[in-house]
Amino acid sequence: MKTLDISSLQRTSIHVREHILRMSTNGGAFTGASLSCADLLVYLYKSFLRVDPASVGNDARDLLLLSKGHDVPALYGVFAELGFIDPDRLANHLSTRDSIYWHPNREIPGVEFHSGSLGHLLSVGIGMAIDARMRKLASRVVVVVGDGELNEGSIWEACLTAAAHKVDNLIVVVDRNGFQANMRTEELIPLEPIADKFRAFGWLVHEADGHDYDDLHQTFSSLLLGCGKPNVVIAMTQRGKGVPSIAERADRWFCDFSLREVVELVDELNGRSTAELSSDTLVVR
Repeated sequence: MKTLDISSLQRTSIHVREHILRMSTNGGAFTGASLSCADLLVYLYKSFLRVDPASVGNDARDLLLLSKGHDVPALYGVFAELGFIDPDRLANHLSTRDSIYWHPNREIPGVEFHSGSLGHLLSVGIGMAIDARMRKLASRVVVVVGDGELNEGSIWEACLTAAAHKVDNLIVVVDRNGFQANMRTEELIPLEPIADKFRAFGWLVHEADGHDYDDLHQTFSSLLLGCGKPNVVIAMTQRGKGVPSIAERADRWFCDFSLREVVELVDELNGRSTAELSSDTLVVR
């Protein structure tokens, strides 16, 4: 058995959010959406995925594809905290001297596939999952998509394919933060009922609070892998989570902060989050 320290997860999330804010300078970043999926990525890499810096490139590893590639500051922040990359590299964001830029790049250790244009990586993930199954590998493939990304027809074509081929080592995680670019999803093109849509396409559906590690752990522990159906986790999140002054703001989907603004936002983040830390622990079986 392994003990999961929730307070450690929370501290890692704070550090990842600090990285996101600092990367939102000198050209900017998609800050709000990156903050919404930070807890999801921290949980997946620290507590669910069977992958670490030493196993990158191992055929039997689990794979994560960030289909909503504009949220890459959160992914790179996790990589920096967990030893995939040197944290100092994050200062090279958008610099020509490195490959740290607006979307995932396979030159970065841990990135499994490029992404940028939305709607593509679920199909790639299905191919990877089928490949693992054909080679009798235990790999699980997780594809993180945005809720606005569900407006792409290619997503639903891929969902039909995954169900038809019983790709049951595939997990989709929907970052349901309620925004698409600078509008709310339900004002632009309503998405609900999302859960019913996935069920109609032949998927097993799970719903969770995307910022609650206990809830996430219970949800991912209950996934029915190997049962002949793909799984989807609809994670309810908040755009800009952790920084109240920019949370739920449509105009903060992309930010190019000054250094002074970042200092103030990091102080705001730490002042709010430190009080939320818990010493709770959870037993993982």
